Amino acid sequence: MRAVQITRFGGPEVLDIVDLPDPTPGPGQKLYEVQAAGVNFADTHQIENSYLAAQELPLVPGAEFVGTPVGGGQRVVGLLDGGGYAEKAVAHDVLTWPVPDGVSDEQALAVVLQGATAWHLLRTSAHMAEGESVVVIAGAGGVGSLAVQLARHWGAGRVIATASSPEKRALAEDLGAHATVDPALADDDPKTFTGALREANGGKPVDIVLEMTGGNVFAGSLSALAPFGRLVTYGMAARQETTAVPPGALMQKSRAVIGFWLAHCMARPRMLDAAMNELLPMVADGVLKPVVGGRYPLSNVRDAHQDLLARRTTGKLVLDPAR
Repeated sequence: MRAVQITRFGGPEVLDIVDLPDPTPGPGQKLYEVQAAGVNFADTHQIENSYLAAQELPLVPGAEFVGTPVGGGQRVVGLLDGGGYAEKAVAHDVLTWPVPDGVSDEQALAVVLQGATAWHLLRTSAHMAEGESVVVIAGAGGVGSLAVQLARHWGAGRVIATASSPEKRALAEDLGAHATVDPALADDDPKTFTGALREANGGKPVDIVLEMTGGNVFAGSLSALAPFGRLVTYGMAARQETTAVPPGALMQKSRAVIGFWLAHCMARPRMLDAAMNELLPMVADGVLKPVVGGRYPLSNVRDAHQDLLARRTTGKLVLDPAR
């Protein structure tokens, strides 16, 4: 089978197209023909070996796929611990879900990892209550574009999104954000970013921030929180170390900093079922509208990663193994 493999760590240049033997399913697994593989920002960390879990070489990246069992059967969307960037992949039965009619491959891929992350950020980690204000960092991205819609659907009092260009800010507003902020305001001084978030919330501190950048954006977001506010961090896109948070800084406003990584839900499949059993019907009914960012041939995987790193994309990126 054709697959993307890395044998050395680095940037998009380490993504090579190779021929590999078909993977072999183990107990409780099936072999699938991959119709589309999802691309996530975390994949760019994985190939650098700069993410939360150390990687071992050689490896085939890819944490999600849409496909059908070899020999025929129901189209499913599934999560993987690697191997998605290929013509075939092995998945555990408990980590696959039937894709409803009318839901495209791209839409299904948008919700399986990024949608489930947005769902758990708001429900499990932030415990969002109706009427609360929610800031979504990178509101035009894969997770952010879904989190904006879910926050509005679940009754957030005000949704504020950040996005790096006028076009992306307009998209976030089209998806339901009440106001948008340019994250570049944090580049020189996090206090400027704090002020912009509060201004976007009518001059008041905010209740929840979903944060995936780190560095000054993290610091500015934390300062913007109201008493009993929660910052949920789920990424390190800036590739900057974030200064440790002193206990006193949390106690002064009764603020909380919460970390989230979807990988922990993979060991608790019922947590994923809870998200997927709500999200897929919402997409099928048109209530939730994933943003499809682009479909790349598998042979152009380097372009997908370069576009993602350069912030040229919005929404969900997928690879087509047939091309």
